[in-house]
Order: sequence, then C-alpha cells, then structure tokens
Amino acid sequence: MKINLRKIVTAALACILSLSSAAAAVSVYNGSGDIFSKVSAAQQGHITINAHTGDNGNVQSLAGKKFNVYKVFDALNSDGMESINYTINPLYVQALKNATKKDSEYAIIDCIQSMNNNLVTNDVNHNQKNETVYSDFRYFVESLRNEIVRLGNKPTQIVTVPEGTEESYTLDVDYGWYLIDEVTNVEGTHSAASLCMVNTANPYMTVDIKSDFPVIQKQIQEDDNRKNIGINSDGWNDVADFEIGQTVPYRYNSYVPDMNGYDTYYYAVHDKMNSALTFVPDSVKVKIGSMTLQKDTDYRVVTEGIDDGETFQIQIMDLKAVINRYYYSDEAGNKPETEKVYGQKILIEYDAVLNEDAQLDTGRPGFENDVKLEYSNNPDADGAGQTGETPWDTVVCFTFRMDGIKANNQVPERKLEGAKFKLYSDKDCTQEVYVKKASKSDGYTVISRDSVVGSASPSEAVEIVSDENGAFNIIGLDSQVYFLKETKAPDGYRLLKDPIEIDVKAVYGADNRTEYIKGDGATDKTLRSLEATAKFKEFYTGVYSEYEKSLSTNVDTGTLNIKVVNKVGSKLPATGSAATIVLVCAGTAVMAAVLIKKKKNEKE
Repeated sequence: MKINLRKIVTAALACILSLSSAAAAVSVYNGSGDIFSKVSAAQQGHITINAHTGDNGNVQSLAGKKFNVYKVFDALNSDGMESINYTINPLYVQALKNATKKDSEYAIIDCIQSMNNNLVTNDVNHNQKNETVYSDFRYFVESLRNEIVRLGNKPTQIVTVPEGTEESYTLDVDYGWYLIDEVTNVEGTHSAASLCMVNTANPYMTVDIKSDFPVIQKQIQEDDNRKNIGINSDGWNDVADFEIGQTVPYRYNSYVPDMNGYDTYYYAVHDKMNSALTFVPDSVKVKIGSMTLQKDTDYRVVTEGIDDGETFQIQIMDLKAVINRYYYSDEAGNKPETEKVYGQKILIEYDAVLNEDAQLDTGRPGFENDVKLEYSNNPDADGAGQTGETPWDTVVCFTFRMDGIKANNQVPERKLEGAKFKLYSDKDCTQEVYVKKASKSDGYTVISRDSVVGSASPSEAVEIVSDENGAFNIIGLDSQVYFLKETKAPDGYRLLKDPIEIDVKAVYGADNRTEYIKGDGATDKTLRSLEATAKFKEFYTGVYSEYEKSLSTNVDTGTLNIKVVNKVGSKLPATGSAATIVLVCAGTAVMAAVLIKKKKNEKE
C-alpha cells in the first residue's frame, strides 16, 4: 500500500493542571535532547496518561508513543487551595499572543477562560469536567500548538513511553498549565493520534488518550458440517474447502471506531485474492448495525486504479457522514456538533468463485484471500487525509483431486480403456456432480453446481471415460462423501451395478480454524492430513460381497488414489464333443439316403 508520510502527526492533548507536591523518578528528555533520570521540585505533581479503550474493547497501547510537553503557564495555588494564579512561561508568549490575538498576560488568560464552559471556583482540587471535542477550546488548543511549532519553540520535555508500558504512564511535572502534544508518527500505522482533552486544578491528574482505531477480521464459511465449525457453530472460520466452480462466501467483521472530533472519516477495505478465486462484485453487502447501506450512495466497490496486487476495494468515503445519516439524522445541523456514541458493528459480505486455476494447485498450500483496513487516524484539524492501516488478515481454502485407475484382476493386471462413470453426491445417485474435460490439467474438472438450473445438465458436461492407460482423474473435489457409478463397463467385462461410496476427509489443525496465519497453508499446521476410504459392493460367481478399503493419499498434492477393478469373466458352459458331432452328421447322411431310395421306389 502506498502512503505518503507527509509529516509527523501532531494531535494535542492539552491538560490544565495545578499539581501538589510529591517526588518521583522518571526518564524524560528536554528540548535539547538531554536526558534527565529524575525531575524533582519543591512542588511537583503527576500526570497519568491512560490508554484508550474503544467501544469494541480494543486497547490502543501507549508503548512507543511520543509526546511533546509544553509548560505554557506556571501555576501557583493559594494556601487554602481556593484559588489558582497563572503566569505565562516566557518561552511561549508570542505563540499565546498569536493564538488569542491578545497582547497582555491578563487578557490572554481571560480569553482562554472565556472558553471554559465548566468553570470551577473556590476549590482548585475539584475535578473539572472536560470540554467537548467540538468546543471552541479544542480548536484553540490546536491553534496554540500550531503556533508553538511554527515559531520553533522547544518543548519543556519530550517523553517516549517505554516498550512494555501498555495501559498507563505517569509523568512527573512541576506545577503549571501544560499542553501535551502527541507526536507519534501514526500515518500508515495501525494506530491513531490523540485528540485534544482538557482538565484542571487537581494535583494528581489522570487523562485518557482520546484516540481510537478500528480492527477488521476476515472469515470464510465452510459449506459442509457447519454446526461443528466456528465459534457460533455456523461454519464461519478461517479455513474451508470447496469444489471447483463453487461459490465461496466471505465476510469482514469490524466496528465503528470513536469518530468524535473528526470532521470526516475515511474507511476502506483492501482485498487481494489468489488467482484461483474470482471476485463477484454484485455480491457485496454492507451492514452497519441493523442498517443496510446503499451501494454507490454510502459505499463504492472499486476494481480499477487500485494498488498493485489488490483485487478490489470497498470504500466508504465518509463513514462519519453515513453514521450521522442513519443514526443521528435528528441532530443534523447542530452547532457545535454534539458528541455521539459509536461502536456499531460493521458486517461486509461478498462471494468469490473457485475457478479453474485451482486445477493446478490442489492440496497445499491452498488459495489465500487477504484483507486490510485503511482508516482516518488523525482527528486534528490539520490532520485531514492522514490514514492508518491494519495488518493483513488472511483466510484460506483448499480443493482436492481423485486419480482413478480402471483395471482387471489378472496378474499382471491389465489397464482397461473405455469404462464410463458418473459422479454423484447422494447414495441414490440423483444429484450428479457434473464434470467436463479439464482445461489446465489431466482428466476432468468439476463443473459449478451453482450454475445448474433444474434437471438439465450443463452443455459442456461429459461422462468420465478411462483412457488407454485405464486412468480417469477428477479434479476439484470437496471434503465430503461422493458416489462413483459405472455407467458402461469396458467391452467384455461385467458392469458394476452398485456405486462406489468414496469418503474424502480433510483434517485441519484446530488452532488454524480460528487463527490462520498467512503461509500456514503450505505446512501441516493447517491441512494436517488427507484421508479417504472407498466402500465397494460386488456380485461375482453367485457371491455378493461388501468391503471397505483405505485409499492412499498425498496431502501435498491433495490427491486420493482409487483402483476400480472389473474381474475377468469366464465362458458359459457348453454340451457335446467332436465325436458326437461326427456321429450326428453320419446319422443324418444315412437318413437322407434312405429317404431318397424310398422316393425312387414309389415312382417305379
């Protein structure tokens, strides 16, 4: 995926803090890059930054996040803690003047205070309610941050959260009014920048990072034995097998992230398929919660002009507008915009067809299908267009083949040409599995059952015929039970009246069913083994017999091998001998002579 890293993301987390005394050690950096092992002061307080937990339960780790910390004002509490006084840090005087358009310290402070909709007086220890993400104060803080950066003012401290610190991090600071700006490079990453937050007048301050990002899960639906597959016993999981030509169902599971603070929100699914899978564009369905989205109005399916290697994209150009339209239409036009509840489930379903390219690669490694999600990840006013992306998530499907030999029971055996067969999926042989000559391999390939209408067979369907080497190969089989019925025996041999029951069983690793990792299809972690048995029924020389045989298989090529035997027939019994024939002929001659003589005497 091609993303231009235009700039380091800067999303302000502004904290108004009046902090009490306590000393603690913390590794921080000053604006010159010098490292201090400890920050100590006569009056020292603490800011604890907590990771954000989204509506879908995903926690955005703090590990590796980077913050510029600006002490914009010094703060001094009164002895009784009933009042607080701010004085401007000389480093940021010009930035404050530019952002507020005021010239004096008091005017600047009064301007900022005028944006306070949750005023706290008489007790600086009292918790202050946050301003909303659409408030004038949120945008002021961003403009102040922008002025500081534009003027080249150095941060008071630069803090990088250590690896392994996932959910919270405590920063020790002097009393003051602090602007904390996240400068983590989130563009093109699976993360999101922090949104502005404000709070004030509490010695031990806790703030929650206001950032969220979506995740996506891809699944494939197995068509057989569904009740025993998937967390919900509905066949949805990471691994499946199909016949060539079958429709393969896929889906994505995702959730609407917290989009409060964003003007617009881009949400796009990127999908890439193995060449043995053919995408069906008209099959796409998108639901958010209980609402079904409208193609070309709410989303679009794009197959051209996309990144190399990708098959298609499903793009929601502004997910926030879509949610507002379906869930918050009564709030349209509200100024300022109200904060909203998100977390609705996103379900995207679509189909592909396992095409004839699958003939070339039955068995391992299977045919993978990958997805990643691209999404807006900078709610900052100047962060429009920046996107992050999830890691690729992959599922896989397999198909198999049967290599058959038609032979007699002589020693050595003789391969039999001209035997004809049909394949069925039911024991009564009413549901034919149609085949045609393979276009890219030897033998025959299965025709899509989904294309069969009524009782009419497809125009390209043919019977399976053993060749001069007795071979008949059927390519593109599912893991299921089939019935192979002989419809014509080789000349001189008795027809097998009963179909042969063939049980094809692919054995998969349980973990890979739910946690498939790209590339595992080539190993025994996913397709562990291929098993096959055949049940025969025979009637020869007045004796009926039934027996079952385990068939040899090759899991790498996805092949099961079967030999169908026609026993050599004997001539029916005959009566008489050569001497008898001579005597009969002689007797016949004598009788003829007597008759001739008798007729001659009668004439005389």
